[in-house]
Amino acid sequence: MTYLMLLLALVCALIIIVEWRVYRMIIYFGIFSLIVSVGYLLLGAPDVAMAEAVTSAFSTIFFIVCIERYYNSEMVEEKHKSLQNSSLRNLTAMTGSDDEKSLPAAKKVKRVSWVFPLILAAAGFMVYILFIPQGEPAEFLKNLYLTRFMTDVGGENSITAIYLAYRVYDTLFEALILVISVVAVVHLSYFSGSAPDKKQRSEIQRSGMTAFTLRIICPVIFIFAVYLIANGHISAGGGFQGGLAVATFFICRYLIYGIYDMPVKVIVRLEEIIFIAIVAVAIFVVVLGIAAYIPDNIMPAYRIFYLIMMNILIGLKVACGFFVLFYRFITIERR
Repeated sequence: MTYLMLLLALVCALIIIVEWRVYRMIIYFGIFSLIVSVGYLLLGAPDVAMAEAVTSAFSTIFFIVCIERYYNSEMVEEKHKSLQNSSLRNLTAMTGSDDEKSLPAAKKVKRVSWVFPLILAAAGFMVYILFIPQGEPAEFLKNLYLTRFMTDVGGENSITAIYLAYRVYDTLFEALILVISVVAVVHLSYFSGSAPDKKQRSEIQRSGMTAFTLRIICPVIFIFAVYLIANGHISAGGGFQGGLAVATFFICRYLIYGIYDMPVKVIVRLEEIIFIAIVAVAIFVVVLGIAAYIPDNIMPAYRIFYLIMMNILIGLKVACGFFVLFYRFITIERR
């Protein structure tokens, strides 16, 4: 079954390479992420599978909304241009144009544009097949993590223990990348403001059934987010998955009510403060080894408190980052 998922992922990747329609490409990317998440689940990593699935759902919806806004604005501009250039188009239709002569060349360029990535993907696959490592994989580190994480870190979720203790430096750098991405989006955007000038409302509000459904889903999403964050140390979930769910809750809140009471600057600053708190807690607990000074009778409670606190901080940071990206593109840049 795992090899079937890998084969489907390869086929979907090739379809993405040869597809040139933007909307279809976004949908295929979502399908690719769904296939990959199933593969993670089959390989025994439910947390990674959940993170892949929620990130795929969020990014797919985000890209579709952004592309829709872009094409809507382009259609408005095209209508104005069509009125101004109608006489020129009529003249071109009567006298003929060189565009017809350039059609074969355009088809050749289009054919080359997808043939080259396809050949490159096939060559990469052949290199992978020829140079794949032979023999049994080394499982010493995996067995070490799985046998010692409950006594070294605590909790019952090995993935949470790994990324919050054994590989906490990777987690810090991933959090830093999200901070840098959000700051870059804010400072490199076309508009420098932190809120829209006009209270532009979401078109979803015009659909009564959609708004009613979102009003029912919103509380469920928030409760599920709290569950993912609070129980990430004992079950599948954690800060990254819960943070995406929190961001989804606030995005649904915006779609329903069109509320603009959250300045982007405040949320960006909050994300930076939370990141500093994550680094401080990680240094205090992991680097300085404060656990060595904790009495044995309260050590289990201390470990659970550390895991829950880190999951809460990471969840809030991820929620701030993804909400800023959505808010920035949908409410401010859409002007």
